Amino acid sequence: MEIINTSGRRKTSVARIYVTAGQGNITINGKDIKAYFPNEVLQTIVNQPFQTLDLIGKYDVTANLKGGGVSGQAEALRLAIAKALVVENAESKSALRKEGFITRDPRMVERKKFGRRKARRSFQFSKR
Repeated sequence: MEIINTSGRRKTSVARIYVTAGQGNITINGKDIKAYFPNEVLQTIVNQPFQTLDLIGKYDVTANLKGGGVSGQAEALRLAIAKALVVENAESKSALRKEGFITRDPRMVERKKFGRRKARRSFQFSKR
């Protein structure tokens, strides 16, 4: 198996990954996954596509993550890994789609409007 290159996005995070056959090492921005995502929940999110297809420990992932916060980055990485597994084996697409790992989550933060405190929240109304 050669190197598979895919990308995933979520909110403002972008994950660019390289997947090769290996022992299951996940390296993110030069760090191990346990150092980059100390939170167990985020590590689980990243490994979900592998768990769904029972492929834990079969592939090495090298990732570049940019932008956003930790949970957005974890979900961007999950999408990228799912896309890479589909490139490797097209039959796995239906199982991953059923879990919702193939769909890019389109929700983004709405921009702030002028004359308002936030996107939709108005300033406090003062009667007098």
